[in-house]
Amino acid sequence: MILIDSLNSIRRAETEASIKQKVLYTLAVFVFGILLGMFSKWLDNLSLNSSVWWMKIIEQIDLGNFFSGMSVWLFIALTISIYSKSPFRAAVNVFFFFVGMCGSYHLYTIIFSKFNPQSYMMIWYMVTLASPALAFICWFAKSENPVAIMLDSVILFVLCASCFSIGQWYIGLKSTLELLVFIGSCIVIYKKPQVFFPSIIIGFILAFLIQVPYLNG
Repeated sequence: MILIDSLNSIRRAETEASIKQKVLYTLAVFVFGILLGMFSKWLDNLSLNSSVWWMKIIEQIDLGNFFSGMSVWLFIALTISIYSKSPFRAAVNVFFFFVGMCGSYHLYTIIFSKFNPQSYMMIWYMVTLASPALAFICWFAKSENPVAIMLDSVILFVLCASCFSIGQWYIGLKSTLELLVFIGSCIVIYKKPQVFFPSIIIGFILAFLIQVPYLNG
């Protein structure tokens, strides 16, 4: 009871929807994950032809590499988490999103690409298993409570490391799409200036101090 009261003091859950609405929302998130997983693998398999206008656009914005990175998936998971009705619903929704995305990507690769990327997919399946706990925590980031500064700082640190090329004395933009992801993530977690601005400063400082090779490309 004390724990629940403490969590409610950070961010209180909204009025829960009906069971039917919950199922439909989670199902929609699951289907969305399936479609994005298939789309991502389709991009991997696509042989680009610059003479075709829509392929030229995909090539110019480097859409294939964008969906092969981590930032877009972090942004989608963060958005699903933040806009869920409660931390428990955030955990369920994000988990089913990753199940749909990873499952469809893996099956598409086996069926259409004729190989099984088992070792690569194990990384994503571990992310999927960890996603409910992370989504539960991230849900509290959309808060005016001072605790949100710490949560937002960690989220923004991970996004900084994912969206920018960061070295000891420099910061570089990977792509326009990565910048849009970072801006979108800032909009999603933004609540109050006195919470957001300290968080983004701390996030960038952490990104410089703790450089993550996998996220930082």
